[in-house]
Amino acid sequence: MNLFYAALVLFQLFHLSSSQAQNCPTGFEVREATINSVHNALFSGLITCRGVVEAFIARIEAYNPTINAILSLNPQALAVADSLDQAIAAGNTTGALFCIPVLLKDNYDTVEMRTTGGCLDLANSQPSVDAPAVTALKRAGAIILGKTNLHELALEGLSVSSLGGQTLNPYDLSRTPGGSSGGTGAAIAASFALLGTGTDTVNSLRSPASANSLFSVRPTRGLISRAGIIPVSYTQDAIGPMARNVEDLATALTVMASVGYDESDNVTSLVPQGSRNVDYAAALHGGSLRGVRFGLVEGFFNRTHSNETTPVNVALDATISALTAVGAKVVPIKSPTFNSTYIIKNYDTQRFEYRQEMDKYLANPSLRGSHPGTLMGLYASGRFLVIPSEYEYVNTALVSSTQNTTYASKKLDIQNLTLALRTVFADHALDALIYPEQANLVVKVGAASQSGRNGILAAMTGSPVVTVPAGFSPASDDAPKGIPIGMEILGMPWTEGKLLNLAKQVAAVRRVRRIPSLTEATIEPATYESVPIVVPNLATVSSAYPLGKLRDLETTGAMSNR
Repeated sequence: MNLFYAALVLFQLFHLSSSQAQNCPTGFEVREATINSVHNALFSGLITCRGVVEAFIARIEAYNPTINAILSLNPQALAVADSLDQAIAAGNTTGALFCIPVLLKDNYDTVEMRTTGGCLDLANSQPSVDAPAVTALKRAGAIILGKTNLHELALEGLSVSSLGGQTLNPYDLSRTPGGSSGGTGAAIAASFALLGTGTDTVNSLRSPASANSLFSVRPTRGLISRAGIIPVSYTQDAIGPMARNVEDLATALTVMASVGYDESDNVTSLVPQGSRNVDYAAALHGGSLRGVRFGLVEGFFNRTHSNETTPVNVALDATISALTAVGAKVVPIKSPTFNSTYIIKNYDTQRFEYRQEMDKYLANPSLRGSHPGTLMGLYASGRFLVIPSEYEYVNTALVSSTQNTTYASKKLDIQNLTLALRTVFADHALDALIYPEQANLVVKVGAASQSGRNGILAAMTGSPVVTVPAGFSPASDDAPKGIPIGMEILGMPWTEGKLLNLAKQVAAVRRVRRIPSLTEATIEPATYESVPIVVPNLATVSSAYPLGKLRDLETTGAMSNR
């Protein structure tokens, strides 16, 4: 498989370089570009906004056939870029994300593109209203470049879907990119855009950030409105950005959180006045790790020796050494309460909330186009992909609700877990908890599930988390630069600014991000009359993930293919 993909990439690069070299309009390099570098190039006249968009489209055309991260491109992207070029000519360049290409996970509602969740049965589902977070991005001047693949309906972490196929990790094509926001993670790692967005019910922003050497933030529950997002869990869902550096991440969070109170998502009423309209980029100024107290969650490690776990332990140990070397204090936290397997088994609320939340979303009158009216109708269609390890979850969710007698007890358990977390912070005078996002390397394509992840603590308690690159596994034939490993920095509610500052300090002492070997070649920008159409590669789906099934035996009756 890897030889085939390598040959495919070489052919594509040869074809693109020969046809595009004569069309290179500027000397600006969008690979690993930042918001500041794009703005400097724009305002100095080195490149036009249209040229920025065309340069990223050229990278997508070169590399997406291999990693399969993009579901669709925005047909209006070039027209929007032209309008921003006119704004530059008129001296009206406002917005923190002016002419910054952004890729959205395809569970964000957008008026220019269908919102599918990667599901065949939602292939024609067309929102008539943008999600509030999308509106905020546009208001700040961002260009919505396209939509990324995801684990179908954001239910797991392998990033495989019936509509988009299997997204591959650009650092190692034999592995998944994490998930469920894996398309976004792979795309931003490959420099298909400046910023990406994701959602997070258990791990789904942080897992792909970890697996693709990126930064992400899962905000405190309520900070960003989740309206207009295909839902999974009212209790656990959150949305946020991914980026290649902390500065861009902070700017994106500032913009997305600017939605403020939204009556369509009542948890936004929880945001205290002091946490509204915060400039998170300003929070990056100054700061030091000297005297900072980190709690190291020992229960989130797998200390057995293996090719999959040892690289994670080595990377985290090196990070801890770097932190203590500059004056931080790392306090071991050995509480048996912090056990990811136990927490997800005993506290998770998804199966009680999923059907009700999806039925409400599918019944929204702003949703146009052909689409099922209920979750049961979707799964009756046979036009979906559920991995076998999720059969029990989906079947249970279809007959469960928040009226189940065990739901109330789980909500009480979550309150107790939240109290236990706050007690640990108080007892040890902690600034943050740290731990590996995943106790093992991101899993191979065809794996039963994305095992070993530790995102559940933040998901259940609604706590903010910033994920930072922590290192790489040793290089191998499949992974020429190694496989990325990430670390989570978890804080108390409404401390996003503090966590981002800590992330900046950690990144300064551990400069570990590397561009994937697969996508490190410069692609000369092309000129486009219109935005090209992306066709996902469905041939990448493993036979371990059969389409249209909800049980191990052939589906029958209500769950059979139509």
